Amino acid sequence: MTSRRRAATAPTALTCGAVLLVGMACTGSTVAAGASDGGEGDLAHKSAQQISDEALHQLVGAQSLRLRTSTSADPTKLDLTLDRAGNCTGAVSKGELGRVELVKRGNQVWMKPDAAFWKSQLPGSKGEEAAAKYKDTFLHGTTRDTFLRGLSEACDLKAFQKSAAGPDEEQPPPGAPSPSVTPTLTKGRPTTHEGARVLPVIKKADGAVQTLYVAIDGKHYPVKLTAEADHQSATILLSNYGTPVSSKTPAPGSTADISALEDLMQGSQSERA
Repeated sequence: MTSRRRAATAPTALTCGAVLLVGMACTGSTVAAGASDGGEGDLAHKSAQQISDEALHQLVGAQSLRLRTSTSADPTKLDLTLDRAGNCTGAVSKGELGRVELVKRGNQVWMKPDAAFWKSQLPGSKGEEAAAKYKDTFLHGTTRDTFLRGLSEACDLKAFQKSAAGPDEEQPPPGAPSPSVTPTLTKGRPTTHEGARVLPVIKKADGAVQTLYVAIDGKHYPVKLTAEADHQSATILLSNYGTPVSSKTPAPGSTADISALEDLMQGSQSERA
């Protein structure tokens, strides 16, 4: 998380999550639906592709949700509740490099770094001093600030939904041959996720396995997506659909201007030069 470069890790993690969902949505082939319920509820008579399409439809139409991401290839983790107005609250973690609590309302942004963040940004005793001075303090600014704008890009639910929907597929010209190999989706056995019944939809292609877990009861929201390839794994958790983002913002007495971070960063860079 050096101030400019590492700020991009949050939207990058968000984009990667959307890419995984695109992979499930754009296969273009189906597997026949089963003949009996088998615990699948009204999904029993739908194909795996139809279930995947319905889950994507519910995701794209959501007004707000909670998003959690993790991957074995990068320590960055997101845990954000966000809405289509661009508001959000939650945290961005970069493992040993620190964790930042994030609150965004409109163009106003608050971030509260932990001690590990300060120590990863500033050398020696300066990191420890900043961690002590700004303990339990939110740094406040607007999206006009480059650092805060980059960090808060992860709050863009509309962009996530647009990426998840993927590009509009162009129809092949009449008479054009079909692709020789088209990945198919298959239905797994019903299971539970965080106490709710879900139906896995599985895609296997080129050694990679993606599994989308779709809620069986109520609206068929996508609630979990896992991907495994080349000994790496990634997980997206989606929940709290329709739950408003908290409008509570940090009290003025527990905030400092974002310029404090910029001044510390510039001072540190000057000393290293």
